[in-house]
Amino acid sequence: MQPQEHAVVSRECRAIQIPEGLPVILSPGTRVRIMQSLGGNYTVVTERGHMLRIEEKDADVIGKAGAWAAGADLTAGPLEERVWDRLRTCFDPEIPVNIVDLGLVYSCEISEESPEAGSVVDIKMTLTAPGCGMGPVLAQDVKDKIQALPGVARADVEVVFDPQWNQGMMTEAAKLQLGLM
Repeated sequence: MQPQEHAVVSRECRAIQIPEGLPVILSPGTRVRIMQSLGGNYTVVTERGHMLRIEEKDADVIGKAGAWAAGADLTAGPLEERVWDRLRTCFDPEIPVNIVDLGLVYSCEISEESPEAGSVVDIKMTLTAPGCGMGPVLAQDVKDKIQALPGVARADVEVVFDPQWNQGMMTEAAKLQLGLM
């Protein structure tokens, strides 16, 4: 079992309350327990039991470097491969499995807008629960990471609920990681 990591918030910062998806302000001096650090973002729990997501750009508030993607080569390989690799860096803040292995990405279509402008990436994805308030946050994370790829002019992310997600959509590796096998 991995030891729990605690931190004290060093400055005021914006966070997102999980699962509601509401923005909150973390005050300096707030004690948190780091629950998950995947894809550059951090899921923390306050002493009052509030679960929050801290973005990579604010990782310094909990003593983290915040340079998770700094060493990533965003130009190596075909665009489709790079897009899928980036999608695998997006995580539900409550589940330590990427959205691809969770089966949340239903389609990813790449079309060239123009050789000068780059490609358009259209992604249809879902959520593990239709009422999840983190949906817009997760969709924006996907959009931002895909649009950061060289050669991508625009990323469009649509959250859909048909078909409804179920555990059968997860990869075998994801099921094994979550203890469902």
